[in-house]
Parts: sequence; C-alpha cells; structure tokens
Amino acid sequence: MSPLICILSSPEVLDFSYNNFNGKLHPCLGNFSSLSVLLLQTNNFHGNIPKAWAMGSSLKMIDLSENQFQGQLPRSMANCMMLEYLHVGNNPINDTFPFWLGTLSQLKVLVLLSNGFHGGIKSHKTNYAFPKLHIIDLSRNKSSGKLPAEYFQHWNAMKVVGANDQLIYMELPFAGDEWVYFVQYSTVTMTNKGIRLEYEKIQDVFMVIDFSSNRFEGEIPEVVVSLKGLHLLNLSNNALNGHIPSSLGNLTRIESMDLFQNKLFREIPPQLTQLFFVASFNVSNNRLTGPIPHGSQFDTFENSLFGGNSGLCGSSLSKKCRDFKYPQTPPSPLEENESSESPFEFGWKVVVIGYACGFVIGAIIGQIVIARKYDWFVKIFGKM
Repeated sequence: MSPLICILSSPEVLDFSYNNFNGKLHPCLGNFSSLSVLLLQTNNFHGNIPKAWAMGSSLKMIDLSENQFQGQLPRSMANCMMLEYLHVGNNPINDTFPFWLGTLSQLKVLVLLSNGFHGGIKSHKTNYAFPKLHIIDLSRNKSSGKLPAEYFQHWNAMKVVGANDQLIYMELPFAGDEWVYFVQYSTVTMTNKGIRLEYEKIQDVFMVIDFSSNRFEGEIPEVVVSLKGLHLLNLSNNALNGHIPSSLGNLTRIESMDLFQNKLFREIPPQLTQLFFVASFNVSNNRLTGPIPHGSQFDTFENSLFGGNSGLCGSSLSKKCRDFKYPQTPPSPLEENESSESPFEFGWKVVVIGYACGFVIGAIIGQIVIARKYDWFVKIFGKM
C-alpha cells in the first residue's frame, strides 16, 4: 500500500475491496481518528496487521477478510471502542481466541473463520463479555477444549427475542451526521440450513453461533438454552460427546441447528419438535440411538440429516422402530414404596392373619363348650 494514503485529510470511509492490491498495510491506517469504515477484503495484502490503533478511534467497521495477513491480531484493536463489526476471515492468522475484544461494548459481529486460531476459549475477566454480540463465526479453526459456557451466560444480546422481527439493518454513519444505507455490513458467508450462504445485509435481529470444524470436546452446555434469540447454531465437525439437551427445544427462533460429525449419543429429545421454525436439523455421523421424533418440522427433514447413526430408527429410514421400546419412566418414591411388595407376599400375610384370628376364636369357643359340658367332655376325653 502506497504511503501516499497517509496524506489524506480526515477520511471517513476507505474501500479498497475486491481488487488485486498487494503489499503490506501502512501503519498510518490506525491513526485516522475520523475513519469509520475500512474495507480491504478480497485482495492480496500480506504481512502483519498494523499494530498501532489509536485511542479515540471512530472505526465502526473493519473488514480484512480474504487476504494473506499473518501473525496475531494486534491487541491495540481494543482501542477501537466504537467498533461494531470485525471480519478477518480467510487469512493465515495464527493466534489464540481474542478474548480481549470482549471489552468492546458495541461489537455485534465477530468473524474469525478459516484462520489458525487455536487453544481454548477462556473468559479471563468478567468484563470480557461481548455483551452486544449478535454473530460469532469461529468456524474452520483449531480451537479446542470445552464450549465457552461462561461466555454464553453473558451474551445478553442473544437472549433477546425480536418482538416482531422487523427488518432492522445495522447501519453505519456516513457523510457527517446522516445515517444512510450506503455502507451496510459487508457480505458475511456462513453455513445456514446446510449450505454456505452469503448475507449481504445483516438484520439486527439475526443471531448466529458458528463453532464448526474445530476441536471442541465435552458436552453441549445447558446454558445455551438461555440464548433464546438464536437463529443459527452450528457445532458440527467437532468432538462433542454426551447427549443432546432436551432444553434446546426452548430455542424457538432457531432456523438451523447443525450437530453433524460429533460423538453425541442417546436419543434425539422429542422436545425438539417444538422448534417450529427450524428448516435444517443435521445430526448425522454421531452415535445416536432410538426413534427419530415424529411431528412438526421433523417430518420434512431428509434422511441424510440422520445418517451415520446406526442406532437410529424411523419410518423414513431403512431401520424401522417396530421392535424399539421406550425406556419406562422410573416410579416416584411413593409409587415405589406402594409397589415394593409382591402380591405373593401380600397373600401370605392374609393367610397368617386369618389363621391367627381363627385360632383365637376357636380357643374361646372351646372354653365355653368345656365349661357348659364338663361332664360330657370328661367322659369322652378323660378316658384317653
């Protein structure tokens, strides 16, 4: 990039996207206090991302995707306190998860896909919470460990269900104080309903978590259910185990749930038939067993979305459920106490009680007879 760019006077938008520019970025890019939008995606820029991003920056949008940037994300990006959108996808960046970006209270879109982000996702401090995050795409990296349940607890924006899902788009300031649609958030490509799609306009109510194609392990945390505004949840191609939480049936706004290629086992919870808006539900290549839930959207899903689970059965699969028996619900403690005695034991108690009563009554009657017929009794039994 030519150093002549540094002589620009108070630029607000720099858009060099979709060209064949190459070379390294000039450090002065981080010093423009007036700059709100920086679009450099789909070029051949290489080297490190400039390390100096000044305090008091006006940047709301940075898109460095589809280049050859290396090294780490500069920690000084946390100085861009007004930043709402950061896209660095499809670069050979080699870094750990940038938890320090969680201090950016306005950040709504964080796209890190197809890089070399590695290691676990740990919340080092409670103020690293990403409170307004709507979209996070960490797909196709090398992140490992357990899913970040601590972060899920603090992603408050994803807990809100749009009152009427009106078409509100994230806007950026341009041309002074005017708010226009000239620069809507640039194209984001992600997997929705099993297909890589491009979203040229991102609705403000659109909520996405895509952690697919990493090395995450452990169980799906129950706290995910608190993110009731989610539209897309993609945890596919990891090493997750345990069962599918039945509470996921409360994510009533979900449109796509992808759990493909993990180590999940047990049954598919029937509570998931409550997901009336889900258009794709992929659980193929796991270790699931039992019947596929019947009803609602589940009756419309293709067989391939359940393939690779030898224990699954269903009317649309080659393996039918005629011989499958649902596990009986364990009896309550009260029922267990009431039914702990068998009919055989109860019958013997009746016999014993009856025998004892008969013996007592017989003895009483015998004494009466002996008293009244004493001479007769002596004559009959006295000679014995």
